[in-house]
Amino acid sequence: MPYALFCNDAQISKSYPSEADVWKLAERSGLVVDVTADDERPGPRRVLDNDYKIEPCQAAQGEDPAKNKAEADRQSRMELELNS
Repeated sequence: MPYALFCNDAQISKSYPSEADVWKLAERSGLVVDVTADDERPGPRRVLDNDYKIEPCQAAQGEDPAKNKAEADRQSRMELELNS
Protein backbone atom coordinates (compact mmCIF):
# COMPACT_ATOMS: atom_id res chain seq x y z
CA MET A 1 0.00 0.00 0.00
CA PRO A 2 1.39 3.45 -0.88
CA TYR A 3 1.85 6.28 1.62
CA ALA A 4 1.53 10.05 1.40
CA LEU A 5 1.93 13.18 3.48
CA PHE A 6 -1.29 14.62 4.94
CA CYS A 7 -2.17 17.87 6.71
CA ASN A 8 -5.55 18.25 8.41
CA ASP A 9 -6.72 15.01 6.76
CA ALA A 10 -5.98 16.34 3.24
CA GLN A 11 -3.36 14.57 1.11
CA ILE A 12 -0.68 17.11 0.21
CA SER A 13 1.92 14.94 -1.52
CA LYS A 14 2.06 12.39 -4.25
CA SER A 15 1.91 8.77 -3.15
CA TYR A 16 5.14 6.83 -2.56
CA PRO A 17 5.83 3.11 -2.19
CA SER A 18 6.79 3.20 1.50
CA GLU A 19 6.43 5.26 4.65
CA ALA A 20 10.23 5.74 4.67
CA ASP A 21 10.03 7.42 1.25
CA VAL A 22 7.53 9.96 2.59
CA TRP A 23 9.74 10.61 5.65
CA LYS A 24 12.59 11.50 3.24
CA LEU A 25 10.30 13.88 1.35
CA ALA A 26 9.11 15.50 4.59
CA GLU A 27 12.68 15.90 5.81
CA ARG A 28 13.80 17.55 2.57
CA SER A 29 10.79 19.86 2.82
CA GLY A 30 11.73 20.96 6.35
CA LEU A 31 8.73 19.32 7.99
CA VAL A 32 10.68 17.03 10.34
CA VAL A 33 11.77 18.29 13.74
CA ASP A 34 13.72 16.65 16.55
CA VAL A 35 11.98 16.45 19.89
CA THR A 36 13.90 15.98 23.12
CA ALA A 37 13.74 12.73 25.02
CA ASP A 38 10.88 11.89 27.31
CA ASP A 39 10.45 9.24 29.98
CA GLU A 40 9.44 6.58 27.47
CA ARG A 41 12.12 7.12 24.80
CA PRO A 42 15.70 8.20 25.49
CA GLY A 43 17.42 10.55 23.05
CA PRO A 44 15.88 12.83 20.45
CA ARG A 45 13.27 11.46 18.09
CA ARG A 46 12.01 12.66 14.74
CA VAL A 47 8.45 13.92 14.47
CA LEU A 48 6.50 15.81 11.86
CA ASP A 49 5.92 19.52 12.42
CA ASN A 50 2.44 20.95 13.14
CA ASP A 51 -0.51 18.89 11.90
CA TYR A 52 1.42 16.86 9.33
CA LYS A 53 1.22 13.07 9.31
CA ILE A 54 2.13 10.17 7.09
CA GLU A 55 -0.64 7.72 6.31
CA PRO A 56 -1.42 4.90 3.90
CA CYS A 57 -3.39 6.04 0.88
CA GLN A 58 -4.69 4.99 -2.47
CA ALA A 59 -2.64 6.13 -5.45
CA ALA A 60 -4.55 8.48 -7.70
CA GLN A 61 -5.76 7.04 -10.97
CA GLY A 62 -2.80 6.79 -13.33
CA GLU A 63 -0.30 7.63 -10.57
CA ASP A 64 2.69 5.33 -10.07
CA PRO A 65 4.22 5.52 -6.55
CA ALA A 66 7.47 3.89 -7.76
CA LYS A 67 7.79 6.52 -10.51
CA ASN A 68 7.16 9.28 -7.93
CA LYS A 69 9.96 7.85 -5.77
CA ALA A 70 12.38 7.65 -8.70
CA GLU A 71 11.58 11.26 -9.64
CA ALA A 72 12.09 12.47 -6.04
CA ASP A 73 15.41 10.57 -5.80
CA ARG A 74 16.57 12.07 -9.10
CA GLN A 75 15.65 15.58 -7.92
CA SER A 76 17.47 15.04 -4.62
CA ARG A 77 20.64 13.94 -6.43
CA MET A 78 20.48 17.00 -8.69
CA GLU A 79 20.15 19.28 -5.65
CA LEU A 80 23.18 17.63 -4.05
CA GLU A 81 25.22 18.14 -7.21
CA LEU A 82 24.24 21.80 -7.43
CA ASN A 83 25.17 22.37 -3.78
CA SER A 84 28.61 20.76 -4.21
